[in-house]
Amino acid sequence: MLAILAAIVFGFALLLDLLDTDFGAPDLFNVHTLLMLGLLLLSLYLAGVGSGSRGGGGGRWYRGRRPGRG
Repeated sequence: MLAILAAIVFGFALLLDLLDTDFGAPDLFNVHTLLMLGLLLLSLYLAGVGSGSRGGGGGRWYRGRRPGRG
């Protein structure tokens, strides 16, 4: 989820840079601030924050022999 948010922020920063605009708020919507926000979200994603639980209970976890395997 954080990687998707980072991609959205990077895309928005690219549009701001290509259109050369700041939407009337130069301190809030500048390219550098959005790039730093995107890098923060990407680093949190790579660190494993917000990835949910990794415990058992998944549909592909079997105990012992897997069914259908001779």
